[in-house]
Amino acid sequence: MIDPSKILSALPDGLRGPLIQSYREIAQNYAEHRWEPSELNGGKFSEVVYTIVNDSINGKFSAKPSKPRDMVSACRAFETTPPDSKRTGDRSLRILIPRMLLPLYEIRNNRGVGHIGGDVDPNFLDATSVFGMASWVLAELIRIFHGVSTKEAQQSVDVLVERKHPLIWESEGIKRVLDPSMDKGDQTLLLLYSEPSWLEDKDLVKWVEYSNLTMFRKRILKVFHDSRFVEYDNQLRRVRITPRGTEEVERRILTKAVI
Repeated sequence: MIDPSKILSALPDGLRGPLIQSYREIAQNYAEHRWEPSELNGGKFSEVVYTIVNDSINGKFSAKPSKPRDMVSACRAFETTPPDSKRTGDRSLRILIPRMLLPLYEIRNNRGVGHIGGDVDPNFLDATSVFGMASWVLAELIRIFHGVSTKEAQQSVDVLVERKHPLIWESEGIKRVLDPSMDKGDQTLLLLYSEPSWLEDKDLVKWVEYSNLTMFRKRILKVFHDSRFVEYDNQLRRVRITPRGTEEVERRILTKAVI
């Protein structure tokens, strides 16, 4: 997996920063069930990606994103660009990514906030589409610019998504849950919830200040693994939260926590 600090490091900061930040906003709002168009907007992300694609094809990166006068026409114009076998990710840049940008841009910019009728809230369906398309586009850019597999690119995207919560304080590699009444098991799940990727168990035991690493593995990590709240890799001594564990944190732990 790529070092998070080096993801898309070939891009100028004026493009890399807005790209990652706009994606994180989409991912975090989706994770927190903020599905309204004003809170989960693919427009900003689309504009940054458009600039990256356009500059990649033209051979020179801009210092900051720019918005085309007509996003639909501008994206379709990429398909008329002659193929270049020497250009890494040529077909993705000219055709696949621009075609993905059109619905991504359209759903959140020109879709009404209010929906009438239906048994399922379309805002949820729209948001799911936006999150999925943005994740694919970002993974594809990482795959192209870093020359890695699709799987590694997606893992790198996952690392960018960090759930922040006022209950969790972080400083110089240390994390703490600020509710001293919370038991060690719930603290463990909450800390894993805040992390987008694998954590070493020795870091977790230090963060929750459990007295004994062996007992922490046995009484907490193994129990959570058996309950499918976490996936615990006993060989590599690492752990990450599962979708079931995420649901447990959001349904039970966060609703009763003292901030």
